[in-house]
Amino acid sequence: MNGFMDKLAEKIMPLANKLGQNRYLMVLRDAFMLSFPLTMFGSIVVVINNLPFFNDATKGILTNLFGNGQNATMSIMSVFVTFGIGYYLSESYEVEGIFGGAVSLASFLILTPFVMTLENGEDISGVLSLDRLGAKGMFIGMIAAFIAAEIYCRVTKKGWQIKMPDGVPPAVTKSFAALIPAVLTLTVFLLINALMTGVFHVNLHDVIYEVIQKPLTGLGSGLPATLLALFFVQFLWFFGLHGQIIVNSVMDPIWNTLMLDNLEAYKAGNPLPHIITKPFMETFTVGLGGSGMTLAVVLLMAFVLKKKQYRDVGRLALAPGIFNVNEPAIFGLPIVLNATIMIPWIIAPLVVTTLNYLVMAAGIVPPPTGVSVPWTVPIIASGILATNSWLGGALQVIDFIIVGLIWYPFLRVLDRQPNFDVE
Repeated sequence: MNGFMDKLAEKIMPLANKLGQNRYLMVLRDAFMLSFPLTMFGSIVVVINNLPFFNDATKGILTNLFGNGQNATMSIMSVFVTFGIGYYLSESYEVEGIFGGAVSLASFLILTPFVMTLENGEDISGVLSLDRLGAKGMFIGMIAAFIAAEIYCRVTKKGWQIKMPDGVPPAVTKSFAALIPAVLTLTVFLLINALMTGVFHVNLHDVIYEVIQKPLTGLGSGLPATLLALFFVQFLWFFGLHGQIIVNSVMDPIWNTLMLDNLEAYKAGNPLPHIITKPFMETFTVGLGGSGMTLAVVLLMAFVLKKKQYRDVGRLALAPGIFNVNEPAIFGLPIVLNATIMIPWIIAPLVVTTLNYLVMAAGIVPPPTGVSVPWTVPIIASGILATNSWLGGALQVIDFIIVGLIWYPFLRVLDRQPNFDVE
C-alpha cells in the first residue's frame, strides 16, 4: 500500500505544485483576500440589520440607516476583486501595482453599461446599477482585469514610458511613466466596447454573464461539482499539499458569485436561489475543525484513544481545532500519507456535505443567507450566523457526530497498532 502511495505521490505532487504556484491562480486568490475585510464588514451590517428577533418594521428602519455599509462593500465586491487582480498581477511582473490596479478597474468600468432599466422598461442613462459591480459583474470584471493588467505590464516592460528628469518628485515620475501604458490599455477596451455596442448592439457584460458566468455558476452550485472539488481538497491534503489553496483558487469566483446572489435575494426578502455558496463551504466543511472536519477527530484522540502520542497530539490540536486550524492534527497524527486513515479523511466530508445539501434542499434547514462568516468562527456560532437560524448550528452538531462515527473505527485500528507504548 505504501509503495502505491509513493508512486501516486510522484505523479500527483508535481502537477499540484504547478497549480499551487500558478501566477494567475495566486493573483486571483490574493485579489479575493483583498476584498475579505470589506465583505466581512458588510456581512456584519447585514447580520445586525436582520437579527431574527427584529420585526419587519425594525429591519426596514435599520436598513435605511445602515444599508450603505453593505452597499459600499459586499454589493460592489467586483470592484475590489478587479482592482486586486490588476494590482497583484502587476506586482508579480515587478511593475508598479497601484497603477496596474487602477487601469484594470477603469478597463472594467469602460465595459460596464451606465444604464439602469426601470421596472416599467424605461432606461435611464448615466446611472450605474449596483448589480453590475457585484455578482453580475464578477466574471467580466476578472476577465477584464487580467487582460488589462497583462497589456499594461507588457507595454511597461517594453519601455514605452515618459521618463522625467532627476529631481522630479517620485509620485510625478511614476504617474508620467504609467501614462502611455495606461492610455494604450484603456484605448483597447474603449474600442472593444465601441465594437460591441455600435456593431453588435450588445454589451460585453451581458454576453459574458449569459455565455460564461451563468453556466459556470449553475455547474458550481450543484452537488456533483461540489463533491468533486471537495474530493480534490482532501486528496491533495493527503499528500501534504494545501488542497484548499489549490482548489479554492479555481472555485472561489463561482462560490463568491453564488454568495452575492443569495445575499441580494435575502435583502429583498426573496427565496434564496442557491445552497452551495462560499459561506456553505466555509461553515459546513472548514467550520467543523478545518479541512477534513477534524474537530471530532481531535476530541477522540485527546480523550478516547489510549496511546500517549495520540492523546498528546489531540490535546495540543484541540485549541487550534476549535477555531478551525487543524495543521497540528494533519501533520501530528499524521494524516499526510497515512494509508490507515485515508478512507475517513476523504469520505467523511463527502458524506456530511451530501447530507447538508439534501437537508437544505428539503427545506429542513435554511441555506446560508450570503453573509460572509470568517472561517475561524467556532462550530455552532458559525452555523447560526451563516443561516440566521439556530438550525444551522444544530446541523453542525449533527455533522460533528457523523464525522466522529465515521472516523472512530479507523482511529481504533490506528490505536491498536503496536508501534508505541501505552501509558
